[in-house]
Amino acid sequence: MMNAQDSTSTRPYLIRALYEWCTDNGFTPYVAVRVDDSVQVPREYVKDGEIVLNISYDATSALQLGNDFIEFKARFGGKPRDIMVPVGRVIAIYARENGQGMAFPPPVDALVDGPSASSALSAASAPPSPAEAPEPSADRVVQLVTPESAGEGEPGGTEPPRPPAGGGSRPALKRVK
Repeated sequence: MMNAQDSTSTRPYLIRALYEWCTDNGFTPYVAVRVDDSVQVPREYVKDGEIVLNISYDATSALQLGNDFIEFKARFGGKPRDIMVPVGRVIAIYARENGQGMAFPPPVDALVDGPSASSALSAASAPPSPAEAPEPSADRVVQLVTPESAGEGEPGGTEPPRPPAGGGSRPALKRVK
């Protein structure tokens, strides 16, 4: 019999579920990825060790949301590229239009580098979330919610929307660097 420690990660299943939820509701699914040598993405679009990718049907071809890797072909600046992201490097998946989605604990190497070398996603005005201080062996998930629709990103769909400033009664997505 399999126990919780022997089971597979929930991360790829949650990514697929939220991708499906986004597409079923007409939203654009974005994934935020912590980049290292195992991630195959155009390095010129990486900022602060992270990249945000539009993984919608219209932006990709041959998309495979596997248990170990997210793989697809996409155009960056008009140039076709093969993209391969280990599922463990995905730090969030969310809908571009409203910011709803999930954040995951950062990869273990991001924790070793310290807070100045990695960014953490947290809810404004909320107590510290598992994404800020995860246990390396835990696969915890937090939900991201923004109070209003976010604006458009840069052309090419590689930039995340900027969430509005917090202050309302609902938590807001805040990027802490």
